Amino acid sequence: MEENHRQGQPPGNYHLEDMVMKTAAQYFGTELLQYLGIQQQVHYIAPTELVQLEARQMYQDFNYELEDRSWLHLEFESDPIRLDDLKRFREYEAATSRKYQVSVITYVVCTADAKKIRSEFTEGLNTYRVKVIRLKDADADQIFAALLKKVSASEILKKEDLLPMLLSPLMGGTMRSKDRIKQALGILNESVIKVEEEELKKMQAVLYALADKLLDEMELQDIKEVIAMTRLGQMLMEDGMEKGIEKGMEKGIDLAKKIFRLHEQGETAETIAKQCNTSEENVRKILDK
Repeated sequence: MEENHRQGQPPGNYHLEDMVMKTAAQYFGTELLQYLGIQQQVHYIAPTELVQLEARQMYQDFNYELEDRSWLHLEFESDPIRLDDLKRFREYEAATSRKYQVSVITYVVCTADAKKIRSEFTEGLNTYRVKVIRLKDADADQIFAALLKKVSASEILKKEDLLPMLLSPLMGGTMRSKDRIKQALGILNESVIKVEEEELKKMQAVLYALADKLLDEMELQDIKEVIAMTRLGQMLMEDGMEKGIEKGMEKGIDLAKKIFRLHEQGETAETIAKQCNTSEENVRKILDK
């Protein structure tokens, strides 16, 4: 999507958001592309940000280098694909192909209810097209009904049981996308889930990434509150606290260096406090250490 929910957030949140998105990108590439009908194996996750000469950043959803060294560009669209969207995808492809000297094919996972989805346009001598992926024929309601039945019967759920659920927000059915994501996160917290903790965090990251791509800001905030209760959310909070402590220590060290430097220049505790925007008590504590 052209608009990214990360835009407008404080800079300190970027690291946490990027960590989740990178985890989701990895899991999409290794586990979920085959469910979207893409048979080639992913060789590695490719860059998704391009900086043009006019200093305009173009954010793509996911890029992968495939085993034949071509690139797969994966986009998510919750609205019908417009001409502007196709021109934007063409621009992504052209810039990526020129910068990295690779051939690029764009796949668009479209969740819009429109019966006919536009996938190409002709301009001048050239026709540009994307490959549209739609999972609307699959019924998310049936997937959840089957999983909840197993949960209620205390049946063990393994990775292969859960993978289709991760793509449920892209499918047809009566449940809203937000409700599917919330229910999927709830199922991942059930005691019958038997996957490694790292695998579980990757699944939670995929659901968060889909929420970021498909939901509006208010709906996404609701999902963030649910994510905060998961192991992934706890990991992100711990990481954020760690980063905050590191920044606080860096600021403290810089302040101490400035205080010692001013003290060596003969400044009094009062003048040092004013220049460093701190209290005289703090100045004296640092000088006494």
